[in-house]
This record gives sequence, C-alpha cells and structure tokens, in this order.
Amino acid sequence: MTQKKKPNFILIMTDQHRADHLGCYGHPVLRTPHIDSLAEQGALFDEFYVASPVCMPNRASLMTGRMPSVHGVRANGIPLSMQQVTFVELLREAGYATGLVGKSHLQNFVGAPVVLEQSAPPENYHMPPENLSQAVREHLTAECYRNEEPDFWSKENPRVQTPFYGFDHVDLVTGHGDGVGGDFKQWLLEREPEAASLLGPDNQLPHDYVCPQAVRTALPEALYPTSYIAERAEAFIKHQAAEQPFFLMVSFPDPHHPFNPPGRYWDMYRPEDMQVPEAFENEDWVPPPHVEALYKVRDSGNALLNGMNTIGVSKQEALEARALTCGMISMIDDAVGRLLKALDDAGERENTVILFTSDHGDHLGDHRLLLKGAEQYRDILRVPFIWSDPANKKKGLRTHALGSTIDIPSTILDRAEIVPFAGMQGRSLLPIAQGEKHKERDTVFIQYDHQRTHPGLGGPPRVHTIFDGRWRLSVFHGVEWGELYDLQADPGEFTNEWNNPEHLEVRCRLMEKLARAEIEHIDRVPLPTSLA
Repeated sequence: MTQKKKPNFILIMTDQHRADHLGCYGHPVLRTPHIDSLAEQGALFDEFYVASPVCMPNRASLMTGRMPSVHGVRANGIPLSMQQVTFVELLREAGYATGLVGKSHLQNFVGAPVVLEQSAPPENYHMPPENLSQAVREHLTAECYRNEEPDFWSKENPRVQTPFYGFDHVDLVTGHGDGVGGDFKQWLLEREPEAASLLGPDNQLPHDYVCPQAVRTALPEALYPTSYIAERAEAFIKHQAAEQPFFLMVSFPDPHHPFNPPGRYWDMYRPEDMQVPEAFENEDWVPPPHVEALYKVRDSGNALLNGMNTIGVSKQEALEARALTCGMISMIDDAVGRLLKALDDAGERENTVILFTSDHGDHLGDHRLLLKGAEQYRDILRVPFIWSDPANKKKGLRTHALGSTIDIPSTILDRAEIVPFAGMQGRSLLPIAQGEKHKERDTVFIQYDHQRTHPGLGGPPRVHTIFDGRWRLSVFHGVEWGELYDLQADPGEFTNEWNNPEHLEVRCRLMEKLARAEIEHIDRVPLPTSLA
C-alpha cells in the first residue's frame, strides 16, 4: 500500500501589514488577486490578532507558539534564545525539509546600542559583575546570536549557521526597503556591482511626497528585495518538490517604512484615491494622553521622523503613506503569483497548505498617527490570516472567530499530525478553518513592551490588552488611566469608556478576563522531574 505523502506548508509573511489593507478585506482601491485567490480556496480569518504589535516579539511568538513574557523576547532588541524550542524543529525532526527565505528578525539586525533607561545606583553601593547583574544567566551576546547583525555580514563569505531555529536552508534578508543586507546584499552585488549608487535616501529619484520616510528608490524592481525573495523561494520549491515534504517560510520585509516601492509600484496608487482617516474629519474626538503627547512632540519639531516608533502626521502624509504601502503590497501580491506558479510547475499545488499572515499593522494615519507603538488600536493589532488548504472541502470560508499569532504553530502541527511540545500556548485553528467549529477562543491576549521611553507614559511602555470580539481593554504600567473601547458601537476607537459608569460592569468583566489570561500564560515548563 502506498503511503500517503505528508502535506507541504508555505507560510507567507509580510511585515507592517494591516488586515484591512488587502483586496479580500474590501479595500476600496487596493487589489491583490493572487492573495485573494488563496482566500477563495481556503479560510479567511477576519479577527486575527498579533501576540505583540512589534517585530521581534511577535516573530518569536510565531516560532514558539508562546507569549512574549514567556519566550523572553518581550521587546525589540532581545534575540530569541536557542533554548526555546520552535515548531520548525518539530517539523524538521518529523522528516520535513525546512527553509526560510527573507526576513527572520529573531535576532538583532540593526547593531545599534541599547536605549533602555536604567536608574543610577546609589552612591558607594557595590556593583555586581556582569554575570550577576541580571536575575537570569543568559548568553544572548554570544556569536550564535549575531547572525543578522551588520558586522556578521561584513565578514568574508558569511553564511548563517544551520539549523537556524529549525531551518536547514536560509536565504536571509535583514533590514527594510532598499536599506537591507544579509544574503540579499551579495545577490544584489553580483547583479549590479555599483548597487551602492542606487540605494538609500541620498540616491533616490525625484518626487514631491512630504511623508516622513517616503523614499523613491533608484533600485529597479528586478533588484528589489521582494524580487530576490520570490526568486529564492521559487528555487527552493523546484529543488524540494521531488525530494521530501517541505515547510517554507517566505518572509517579505515589506510593507514597512521606509515607504519606497520600486519602479511602477511607486505611483501605482495615488494619495488622493486613498480613504481619508476618520480622525482628520472627527471634530469631537479627544485623544488619550499618550496620543496627545505624540502630537505635541511632532508639533515641537522633536519627533524622530526616521525612527521606528509612532509619530503624529498630517492628512497629506497619511494619504501618501497609504498609497505607497498599497504599492508595496501589490508587488508582494505579484511575488505570491510567482510562488503559486512554481507550485503548479512542480505539481505540488494540490499537496501544499499555504498560510498568509503579517507581523503587525501600521497606524497609517488612523488617529493621526503613523508607524506603530504603545497605542494599541486595532490598526496595529489586527492582521491578515488566510489558511488555504487543498484538502478542505469548504472553500471560501470567512470567519469572525478570534485567532492569535501563537495559534499558527499549533494549527500547522495539527495538520501535519505532529504532537506539539509541552509549553506551547496556542490553540489549533484547524477545526475552524475546515468549517467544523465556530470558534476556539473567547479572547485574544496581547503584550507590548519597548525600550524607548514614550512621551505620554513617563518611561518605557508596558501594555497588556485583552479583546473579546467586541470590547478592547488595555492596561498601561505606570499610569492610573486605561482604555476601554466598544468596537461594535465605535469601530474607529474614538470614545474611551474606561471612566464611563455605565460600562463599569464591562470593565470589571474584562479586567477579570485579563487576569485569567495572565494566569493562563504563565510558563509551565520545565515540567516537574519528580513528585518532590
């Protein structure tokens, strides 16, 4: 009897990508036919949320199925410890070929110094040595955690040592836009030895956009990182199709700032065709303290416009950012089309489960903000999630069931019929994707932590959020106020009901749910080794 072949998996991941910025979510202008086709053949999750709305913590949660407070990558700047087991390692051990093409960001790739503020010790106090300065001994400064840093890639013939968190094949892209490195940089220089003259803001083409970090790259489409990722992913599929079942993570650094789609994608969409964010037309809205503080910083001229954190923006800046983001997404959609063709050519389309999701969102002008940060609006929390499985009998399913990034590993392992490791905190969404179950979660739990001080919070922000499908409650460390929004009555999240006595019962109920979520996600590994 012929043994049934195990399914292949391709996880397509984008970066700063809101759920409502896909054609399949009804965007008024943007069209993504290849991504839409995945939704038409699979299940589209309308209410899918990140574990943390920032790169490294959420990517570590994707790999481990665990919350940031548990896997240790609480904020950007903390590499994922190799003591943490990943679901990719389980696939690899079960006989899968494993590949990563594109962005990893499980380790630091900027090389910049720490900005976390720490209080000075009292005078005359003895300082412990570095190996005793933290509550947990760690080795995160070891060479094995520097695979993504610029210094590593400045060496002669650098290659990521594999297996890399379970990946045997790695084609790495570090950074964003055209300011990227990793394996991509060598590929680029082989094709264009003078590429340095095409990269960065100093070499950009003329344009009249005023949006911060709008850069019209001189790099042609064929040499842009999205094209590199598509090419390397095609090669992986072609090579593996006749060998063994595979898991391939195709991770695009776009859409992300700098906003610099290349070539025809730059002006594929016009700012004037974008939907004006409601905050620019809502005269009754009173911004919460941490948002108002960002406006004041921008108005003072002290905002870090080339940074990574949230900034206040004008309407024109917001519309330009939206148009350029749509251009980046369209280029990704074309790359997805190339992957689908590669699967067809290899005869593996009907044996391959394709997932599509994103790292986190971008405010993109909502609440007059840009980028992402401690402001836990749904713009940055809710991301696309598509499960496209040829074996599913029910096609084109659209569900409002809640899902979380930490559920992705459990769902893949369930489909591959592999038992998850102890300590994985996500839940399999497979029964929902197959149309056999209405929902799995009553709430999603979201954690945010960051090094840099937030001007409206008096220090580095720490925010925990619970969302039950209607109400979003966020609690901020170090301040007396909080946030409570009714997304059914107020989908734009303009009316904070935290102090509304009419919703005191809701606030208490959500606080209890948050407390229970905190308990649920306390680590239970390592498991006991004896009764006592």
